[in-house]
Amino acid sequence: MEAAAALTRAASRRRGPAARKPGAQEEPGRRPRRRRPGRRTREEPEEEAVFREVVHFSPDPLPVRYYDKETTEPVSFYLSSLEELLAWTPLVEDSFNVALQPLECRQPPLGSHRPRTLVCHDMMGGYLEDKFIQGSAAQSPYSFYHWQYIDLFVYFSHHTVTIPPVGWTNAAHRHGVCVLGTFITEWNDGAKLCEAFLAGDPSSYRAVADQLVQIAQFFRFDGWLINVENPLSVAAVQNVPAFLRYLTAELHQRIPEGLVLWYDSVVQSGQLKWQDELNEHNRIFFEACDGFFTNYNWREEHLARMLGQAGERLVDVYVGVDVFARGNVVGGGFDTDKSLELIRKHGFSVALFAPGWVYECLEKSSFFQNQDRFWNLLERYLPTHSICSLPFVTSFCLGMGTRRVCYGQEQAVGPWYHLSAQETQPLFGEHKLPGDGWGWVKVHCCLADSWHGGSSLLLQGVIPPEVGSVAVRLFSLQIPAPHKIFLSLVYKLEGSTDVTVALEVSMGDADSCHVGSISVLNAETGSRHRPRPLRVPPTRLARWASRCGQQLSGGWIQRCYEVSLRGCLLRDLFVNLSRPPGSQEESFMCRLGEIQVVDAETLLAPLPQVQSVTISQVRWQPPTSEVEGPQGRLRLSCTLHWSYLLLQARCFRVHCWEGARGREPPGPEKPTFLGLAFVNQYRVVDLAVKAAGPGQEGRVEFLVEPVPREGFQVSQAEWGRAALVYSVPL
Repeated sequence: MEAAAALTRAASRRRGPAARKPGAQEEPGRRPRRRRPGRRTREEPEEEAVFREVVHFSPDPLPVRYYDKETTEPVSFYLSSLEELLAWTPLVEDSFNVALQPLECRQPPLGSHRPRTLVCHDMMGGYLEDKFIQGSAAQSPYSFYHWQYIDLFVYFSHHTVTIPPVGWTNAAHRHGVCVLGTFITEWNDGAKLCEAFLAGDPSSYRAVADQLVQIAQFFRFDGWLINVENPLSVAAVQNVPAFLRYLTAELHQRIPEGLVLWYDSVVQSGQLKWQDELNEHNRIFFEACDGFFTNYNWREEHLARMLGQAGERLVDVYVGVDVFARGNVVGGGFDTDKSLELIRKHGFSVALFAPGWVYECLEKSSFFQNQDRFWNLLERYLPTHSICSLPFVTSFCLGMGTRRVCYGQEQAVGPWYHLSAQETQPLFGEHKLPGDGWGWVKVHCCLADSWHGGSSLLLQGVIPPEVGSVAVRLFSLQIPAPHKIFLSLVYKLEGSTDVTVALEVSMGDADSCHVGSISVLNAETGSRHRPRPLRVPPTRLARWASRCGQQLSGGWIQRCYEVSLRGCLLRDLFVNLSRPPGSQEESFMCRLGEIQVVDAETLLAPLPQVQSVTISQVRWQPPTSEVEGPQGRLRLSCTLHWSYLLLQARCFRVHCWEGARGREPPGPEKPTFLGLAFVNQYRVVDLAVKAAGPGQEGRVEFLVEPVPREGFQVSQAEWGRAALVYSVPL
């Protein structure tokens, strides 16, 4: 009866965007709820907001759905029942889980007619270290970084409504990859749930569909995998096609690039009977949505039969491949390429289920080698997609590391994992050089050193005497070039070598491409252009080019380039490694820390300032040991909110310092780095601050540093700030 009542309430609720939306773009400066009236006053001097707090140790409970009950860190969440789904409405707490990163433009678009690659991420029940929205201190987390090979990412779990953790959405969108959540029903409870919303009036299944669409729109992911793995009554199964059509139409209206996929489980009669193919028993569901995900126990004869069933929608059939090789399957594990060979032979898309096998079943100490081996075996069956918008900035960070580095300066030591911090990843692999020599190049990620973030890209190889240089293709581009672009490369060579490093870009267009005033590139074949480094960067671009041409800390070198263009299309980005003329075989180890390609005009545009920083949801805890006593270090947790135009931000770096401060530090001391935010709020957790004595006040100042999409640092004058002044009861 509760489910029926909830369905009635949801059906009568007005559909449309939520009244309360996330992000400074919608509601700048909104303060959170759950504030104790009368406990704080606010003063507003010209430079910062000041909040006052009386220290107390009584609990201030936060909703456990949104915060870890031990630490109060914000966490991603799922919904476990139909009642929870229908009752969900967006709250301020939900906005921690909203993706900052929009779905990047890519070529070819997802709607093209080439076969696609879907990854279905199923790992140990889901919501592990990836649930911590602001990151964790995980020592050996799972990392996925072969994004250029895939088109769709499904976050899968066995909860009724699986909302993808926001870190996965940010990372996938940065690579132009769509993200789907999962709506699943299973066993007897699943059958009851389906009866509750499918067997009755159309308003019931429309209410469920409306909620699913609103959730995807609010959290800014791209659609749903619908997985019904329980029998359905005749009344319920008859409504499934209508439910899918309604859900798909509503999703397309709100999220034009969104998708609804159906998993091969229930057949038209309502029986739970996996078919391992698209056929006359399940085609009715395929026709009602965007795609069909087959079960895994197929043989080539299944693929051949499906050719007639799919018709012109061949690429909308995602043939399932269980990488764990459970059941009677083709391939799996390091033989997964056998599956892909057959699937691509018949022109279908592929759904790789649980490629985290390399992490779950093999040695953690060899994870990166095994991950690269797995994807290298599949590479010939995986068409890549191209980046097609500027600015393009990447530090190759995997979103993890053994320390944190900010532009060559160490910020913190210790393991960390933060999926939203993963930067755009290149094309990995091993390449044998042409000729009769033993030349080779290997491209792989490396946690041993970094320029910015927690990792860098390592290029290792040997250039034989008969080869003068090697151009390593790192990124595929399809970007209409503006009139002037600036490029930057941060790198360092390790060991003794005479190899020279340079950046190259290939260009072309339908008619002609002019570079500078003299070069005309052939449009049909394209051509690689190696720009000359800027010797004296323009002073008007000081904030972007301040380190150009310099030897930087840690042995890093930054080279900057300026290129004037007309009628050009940027096609590919290379790093060229060349040996001196007349030298013998040269081995090299080159570490790349950052690559940037930016439109010169955007570098001149003014930046917004972080505004309206507020402090709320304060929690105090006493010193952690009796030895520290009443004058020891208190532990402070609180939530910061601020206003900023999110479309102009890559992220925010949050800092603090204790005591009274001015706009700039009084000496070489720098503020303490607390963490990264990918929305316009941040939860400070267990920050140690000095206890204030009776009649005294303590003070901690929080600073919010915006990181522009172009990647450069901004002065402290453009940071947002707020201070918390606290005292003990008299």
